[in-house]
Amino acid sequence: MSSEVIYNRIAMLRVERGITRRQLAEALSVHYQTIGYLERGEYSPSLYLALRIAEFFEVEVEVVFATAPFPRIGS
Repeated sequence: MSSEVIYNRIAMLRVERGITRRQLAEALSVHYQTIGYLERGEYSPSLYLALRIAEFFEVEVEVVFATAPFPRIGS
């Protein structure tokens, strides 16, 4: 496994919009377990998939993914 960690806000964005992992997976044409792996940081998406996730949530890719941990909301 690579030491290059990609942090993401997929779970937060998904929950905010009331979307299940399975619904997101279907929209992106990936297996629903892939969403779980992404959310837990066990798998880094391809650039193509990262861009498609950002498009799905209608946000810039930097809103979803980062190379450093996101600051805690409300801290």
